[in-house]
Amino acid sequence: MDADNMSDLHEEGKNAINAPMLPAGTEIHPEDTLMEENAERIMLDPTSRDNLKFKDLLKVLIDWINSELEEDRIIVKDLEEDCYDGQVLQKLFEKLSGRKLNVAEVTQSEIGQKQKLQTVLESVNELLRPHGWTIEWSVDSIHSKNLVAIIYLLVALAMHFQAPIRLPEHVSVQVVVVKKREGILQTALVTKELTSTTEMMMGRFERDAFDTLLDHAPDKLNVVKTSLITFVNKHLNKLNLEVTELESQFADGVYLILLMGLLEDYFVPLYNFFLTPESFEQKVHNVAFSFELMQDGGLKKPKARPEDVVNLNLKSTLRVLYNLFTNYKNSD
Repeated sequence: MDADNMSDLHEEGKNAINAPMLPAGTEIHPEDTLMEENAERIMLDPTSRDNLKFKDLLKVLIDWINSELEEDRIIVKDLEEDCYDGQVLQKLFEKLSGRKLNVAEVTQSEIGQKQKLQTVLESVNELLRPHGWTIEWSVDSIHSKNLVAIIYLLVALAMHFQAPIRLPEHVSVQVVVVKKREGILQTALVTKELTSTTEMMMGRFERDAFDTLLDHAPDKLNVVKTSLITFVNKHLNKLNLEVTELESQFADGVYLILLMGLLEDYFVPLYNFFLTPESFEQKVHNVAFSFELMQDGGLKKPKARPEDVVNLNLKSTLRVLYNLFTNYKNSD
């Protein structure tokens, strides 16, 4: 055995002794041994791929991207394989933000792909960082098909642009972190939280005077609720309808739609909405339709998501009603 082989064998033995036990199915890739000193590589633990909430999160994100990019005839089937080169992320960001990025349309070379990713991520980070998002992705992590980094990015975009989707909450995965220290590969198993609660994720960029009221003056909350109940009943009473519970009675969207008709003085045709919605989707349709009516009336798009109102999120429901109150409190 020559000296080189002897040295390789010695190195391999040293790594085997120093590397902690990895989960079954986790492979150290050949390229890991070529990592530079202090470099780090993150891989999803194979057992996490079988987690049902994780699979649900993947499906929701893939369906959302395909819905957004339908006009571009882009069909995403696998986030790792379809997002790493920047093409899908570019189109998605352009669609969501309404901005055209100055990048080459098709890039086959690794350098071209990374340049495109650099431009896309710079624009994304510029948009998200002021709202408190921790940047958990990079050009290298996305291009190396790091699924965790890709998901962090997509979740942040979906939350920021208030995508009409319901992300599963509290999705965590185990990742294997491989580091190179003094020529030795070190591995560790780390838990990463991909989603928290919708309210917490939305809360990153929804802080306003209304939040301050809820957080610091809960005693005034009942005053606000009483004022809002008085306001909505003043109008809904014309249809012999009465509201006593703000949290639940607006959750199916029917009262919101009828209220908009009364405030703007028109009849909403019954074929435009579900008068007795039964499914979650029908209720979301109703609330989203009421939001359209509000925007038609000159109001800003509500910050709340239709899904949050349907899910009996008090803050979201109050925010929508408070918006109506401030705009129509003097109407008869």
